[in-house]
Amino acid sequence: MRKTILAVMAVLALGGTTTGILIADAQPAPPPPGGPGAPPPPRPPWMGWMHRDHARWDREGRRPFSPRTFALVYRQEDRQLTPPDVQKIAEAFLLWNGNHTWKVMNVAAGSDGSIGFSLATQEGSVIASFTMDPHTGRITRTG
Repeated sequence: MRKTILAVMAVLALGGTTTGILIADAQPAPPPPGGPGAPPPPRPPWMGWMHRDHARWDREGRRPFSPRTFALVYRQEDRQLTPPDVQKIAEAFLLWNGNHTWKVMNVAAGSDGSIGFSLATQEGSVIASFTMDPHTGRITRTG
């Protein structure tokens, strides 16, 4: 009787261990990098200051459109931007992000060659001010 009980206990222990190993191996794979708590993916260079991490990448980590979609557009070394160009770019940024209430104000060339502009509410309250380099298109927040 004693040998039977020991044999049954050994079989149950071995069976429980085997089952635990199989269940542990059957767990779902860990989420890929970029899951909850991970740093956001790198900012696309074509968005610059206009980037909002949660809006630029969908849930699968893809860009809103492929860079190849606009492959016919060649980026010039010197963009030769004028104040009206900067106004259009800033307005397009607002529209791209679905903002139909803010407006672009105070677009003017600065003494250092940069072009300044402000984002404002419909009432005219300035929210933030920026400058854009007319040669590179680089944007810097000034206020």
